[in-house]
Amino acid sequence: MAISLNISLHTPMYFFLANLALLDIVCTSTVLPKLLEGLVGKGSHISYKGCMTQLFFLTWFLGAELLLLTAMAYDRYVAICRPLHYSMLMSWPVCVLLAGSVWLISAVSTSVHTGLMAQLNFCGPNQIRHFLCEIPSLLLLSCSPTTLNNIMIVIADVYFGVVNFLLTMISYSFIIASILRIRSAEGKRRAFSTCSAHLVVVTLYYSTVIYTYVQPGSGSSLENGKLVALLYTAVSPTLNPLIYSLRNKDVKVALR
Repeated sequence: MAISLNISLHTPMYFFLANLALLDIVCTSTVLPKLLEGLVGKGSHISYKGCMTQLFFLTWFLGAELLLLTAMAYDRYVAICRPLHYSMLMSWPVCVLLAGSVWLISAVSTSVHTGLMAQLNFCGPNQIRHFLCEIPSLLLLSCSPTTLNNIMIVIADVYFGVVNFLLTMISYSFIIASILRIRSAEGKRRAFSTCSAHLVVVTLYYSTVIYTYVQPGSGSSLENGKLVALLYTAVSPTLNPLIYSLRNKDVKVALR
């Protein structure tokens, strides 16, 4: 709301930040209502359709956030390393194309994963040892072969996790190198302040998501991953607006 109502924040950086805020809202809305329902004692059951629905939207939003963080890193790279070409390289058509690609690519990916999951047979007690319907926890319940599912998970891990993480790190390597070439200490501080908040968010989000999905079929990783899942489904979305607002003078002015 602050970004949309304040004309001074109508820039590519805050356009992507508004998309991040939207992703955080829908991600927490996918998981936390059912979790809270279980915590207040109204039952910890979820229907098969409800589980598949939660799986679809959770996977969609998690993948979209990874892609969005990469787009935001590219935006900061252009702003700091190629400032004279910023208005051309980050024009509004380019920003809309990047944001649209983020949502569309992740939607295609989650459609594939959910479709493959829907073809599996589930037998036995069907008790999920988790507080949400997630691919690693559901694969452990299947009595059908899950080879294709695991292959697609590895492909998604490589693209969403490894490739996007490397692209983000490459962007920041150029950013850091550019900042170090600035002679004045004040100039370095101002340049780094524009990307430090994003770097904190990237570190927190990637470390938790990669930990969960790097071993999709491992029971031990599932047990250890419950707290980690809470971090990226609840804690991280809560911290994101605080990190960006408390460390950003423009946002604080807009909020006032």
